[in-house]
Amino acid sequence: MAADKSFRLRVITPDRVFYEGENVDMVEFNTTEGQIGILPGHIPLTVIVRPGTLHIYEGEQERQAALHSGFAEIMPEEVTILAETIEWPEEIDLERAQAALQRARQRLMDKEPKTDLARAETALYRAMARIQVLK
Repeated sequence: MAADKSFRLRVITPDRVFYEGENVDMVEFNTTEGQIGILPGHIPLTVIVRPGTLHIYEGEQERQAALHSGFAEIMPEEVTILAETIEWPEEIDLERAQAALQRARQRLMDKEPKTDLARAETALYRAMARIQVLK
């Protein structure tokens, strides 16, 4: 691995090693503090992942995945994302994602005091991430 030109990226879920690459030029994803872009040599940092699109850049290639939640450890030469769930576009069912989006929107508009707004908001962001990755 060339110094300051690329870094190692690992994305791990409880079920599998989702992605492992040695020559990543940049990675972008959402955190609770906003969207973050990581380049080689980034300062050490630990962040909480928020649902959204994971962008992986390797040379001229960009890959996207729907990243739902987790934690990321950022080091100058390596980034590790521990994800609860993450999906490549080919793993996503569009109709199911659209139905989940509608359910989440309905729960957020619901005036029932029993509605767990944090869970409904998370479901909304997850559905939106799935649909965005498919575009």
